[in-house]
Amino acid sequence: MKTVSADKIRSAISGLCVRANTILRKDVLSRLRAAYSRESNNKAKDILRAIVKNAYNARKERLALCQDTGLPVVFLKIGQNVKISGDLKNAINKGVEEGYRKGHLRSSIISSPLIRGRPGYSPVVIHTDIVKGNKIKITVLPKGFGCENKTQLKMFNPTAELEEVKRFVVEAVKAAGPDACPPYIIGVGMGGTADYAGFLAKRALLNPLTHRPSALEKELSRRINKLNIGPMGLGGKSTCLGVNIETYPTHIAGLPVAVNISCHALRSASVTL
Repeated sequence: MKTVSADKIRSAISGLCVRANTILRKDVLSRLRAAYSRESNNKAKDILRAIVKNAYNARKERLALCQDTGLPVVFLKIGQNVKISGDLKNAINKGVEEGYRKGHLRSSIISSPLIRGRPGYSPVVIHTDIVKGNKIKITVLPKGFGCENKTQLKMFNPTAELEEVKRFVVEAVKAAGPDACPPYIIGVGMGGTADYAGFLAKRALLNPLTHRPSALEKELSRRINKLNIGPMGLGGKSTCLGVNIETYPTHIAGLPVAVNISCHALRSASVTL
């Protein structure tokens, strides 16, 4: 049995918060550069050039990629042969606060969704999965709310045709329009329950864009790019940098489908302890 201290987890999360918010993922940056190369719309090309330059400057100057440093979502894959010494939840929240303060990142979390109040750094959203082994994989996904607010969920009848599901995904992006800072990365979750489909859609954003896309992911990407929303809504070929789909078994009486959109600054960072 391997023992990992909560303090070590706190320190790791602190570093991940800074890294995720200042260093754009390589797969996302690669897609942005590819989009710039194939773009023929001059305005769209200018926007893509500015986005890539922003990513370069953020890394060089250790500044936030975006002023909205998001609500941190922490994903944990904990090996069943790991023992954690200390208060795990407290360590996660303290690690986020420490990292956000160290990186001079904006605090955006309010204690009450209705009363609102002064923003702070915690509590964050935590997803835990127990897996085989004796390691802990930690991933921090700072999710900005310009794009999070465009999330959609639909509970289809089990008799729904695949084309209905495709239209729902495309229409969700169409409804977002320019408001969530395209070009987008689209996470789609299918199956489970309503809440689990939403979780799958968000977790899908963690999958590298370098993976070999399925036929459905390719088709959805093509159809979304035909919307001609383009970078920052100025038109062009690049409305979407990629579509990632995750599925899970579901009940015979239903077909939950969720869409979680990320702006062009899809930020995440991981470490294994």
